[in-house]
Amino acid sequence: MSTPPRKFVKGNEAVAMAAIEAGVQCYFGYPITPQSDIPEYLARELPRKGGIFIQAESEIASVNMVLGAAACGVRAMTSSSGPGISLKQEGISYMAGSELPGVIVDIMRSGPGLGGIDASQADYHQATKGGGHGGYRIIVLAPGSVQEMYDLTMLAFDLSDQYRMPAMVLADSVLGQMKESIVPHPRPQVELPAKEWAVRGTGGAHQNVVKSLYLGDGEMEKFHWKMHARYQELAEKESRWEEYQTADAELMVTAFGATARIVRTAVEMARAEGIKVGLMRPITLFPFPKQAYAGLSVRCKRWLAVELSTGQMVDDVRLSVARDVEVDFYGRPPGAGSLPTPEELFEQIKKRS
Repeated sequence: MSTPPRKFVKGNEAVAMAAIEAGVQCYFGYPITPQSDIPEYLARELPRKGGIFIQAESEIASVNMVLGAAACGVRAMTSSSGPGISLKQEGISYMAGSELPGVIVDIMRSGPGLGGIDASQADYHQATKGGGHGGYRIIVLAPGSVQEMYDLTMLAFDLSDQYRMPAMVLADSVLGQMKESIVPHPRPQVELPAKEWAVRGTGGAHQNVVKSLYLGDGEMEKFHWKMHARYQELAEKESRWEEYQTADAELMVTAFGATARIVRTAVEMARAEGIKVGLMRPITLFPFPKQAYAGLSVRCKRWLAVELSTGQMVDDVRLSVARDVEVDFYGRPPGAGSLPTPEELFEQIKKRS
């Protein structure tokens, strides 16, 4: 079998390409920097594939269009950045409460409020802790390359359908705007459950109703425990992570997304100096790969979390590692020149070695 030709594309374009390959039928969105390449690409290419592209009048409208399409059993998606994702939270909460699949892409920028277009990872809490009301969770995938922007977008659609819950691809403006060579490929064949719950316009004796309102005695409690069991199953079966140079590491650095790329170079610099350091990169931020962190921390007791924020993922790291582990933090919140250099992170590693 011949290898598919490589393509040199932006991360945002890779997301759009993967969505089409995954069979997305409807895209609803609203432009905002630094993710506007996604709707631009889909506005041009999705109708050619028989799909529907709508630039809605607002972020609120767009996410509720996703809800409506998802209720009909259609693969649908939206994308935005920080302020837009904030506006979508009510719709995402309703999707979670209605057990509806759908893909949301967040190309993170700085905040709070309007913020700016600098790279940031400060949407971590918003993405992984629910974001809206009601005690729900969503699947959160964190790419670390343009190839993963492609691959994890496909995975997001499949996991979302399999577990009947929204899935988010969480990246920052570095990955969204950078160009790399990728190998586009057909969506892997995955056996997914039939959408027998979907609303149909065919009439008949049985009518499906999609709702998030449960008024019967004990119904809401039962619903929440059912969702909780689903989240536990997700954690057991779908946790993903990458380890680099961890076998003999005496210091473990952990980071996600674009930051992990910089950390990897710093780890290589440290290894060249004889410092035993490794990298632990979570790929699923929910479910967070707690068991993998716990396992590594049995042997390695010194950890350093690096983020483009004042610290959010570090909370999950501290909850996941063994209780006798020391977890330091080094962060760079958004601002002019906010990306740390490999040399800068190498110095942080040396201080702790």
